[in-house]
Amino acid sequence: MNRPTTRRRVLAALLGSAVAATALTGVTALPAGAEAVAGGHGSKPTVVLVHGAFADASSWSGVVERLQRHGYRVIAPANPLRGLASDAAYTAALLKSVKGPVVLVGHSYGGAVISNAARGDDNVKALVSVAGFLPDKGESAAELSGKFPGSTLGPTLQEVPLPGGQTDLYVRQEKFRKQFAHDVPAAQAAVMAATQRPVTAAALNEGSGAPAWKKIPTYVLIPTGDKNIPPAAQRWMAKRAHARAVVTIKDASHAVLVSRPGAVADLIERAATNSR
Repeated sequence: MNRPTTRRRVLAALLGSAVAATALTGVTALPAGAEAVAGGHGSKPTVVLVHGAFADASSWSGVVERLQRHGYRVIAPANPLRGLASDAAYTAALLKSVKGPVVLVGHSYGGAVISNAARGDDNVKALVSVAGFLPDKGESAAELSGKFPGSTLGPTLQEVPLPGGQTDLYVRQEKFRKQFAHDVPAAQAAVMAATQRPVTAAALNEGSGAPAWKKIPTYVLIPTGDKNIPPAAQRWMAKRAHARAVVTIKDASHAVLVSRPGAVADLIERAATNSR
């Protein structure tokens, strides 16, 4: 037996299985009976979920579970959080790999990312902003969060200088739950604080390109207890974007996708249904 050849064959088989199961980092497995939806061949669009700053893709877990139970294919990639243009380009590249219609969802800073990533992509049929930014051309997340009073994020941030002059921002762990996730159980919020992914200061201050929300139907969910992005700013952005629907969740935190995944999934499904 030619052992090197055999090893190569076994490795190829293993890699083939792995690629089939998770073609991209953040691609969730399909539930039983949902195979017809994959690749956009079913009647339902693929849902792509983009997390924001101080979070990671696992923040979508409760939303993913509900969408999968209803037969949706879901992709929740890791958002690099390095710069608005580069994060949008990363997301746009992922979108090009998805066959068929897409509902693109962004939380927080992820709202700015999706509005840039979807520009010129005819497969994106709806945008859903969850406690998110909807910037116009030239506007930054930092600018919009300061447009109305109410954000208490600034004093909670820890700066970590990086080689090359960039600065990473974290929410201090001892302040995380009160600032970011007051309606999430304490133990869960502590895990979120420990596993948060930092965003660069440059990303939050980078101006947006031309926004896709001017051409793509947009749906908005606003948590009224948000201490990161003032609810007044979110309402103002939703009105400017002529949102098809605005759902308000009373007293919910910025981490509304974790604390109220059912409400978030319901709005996504509403956008998906209307897009067909």
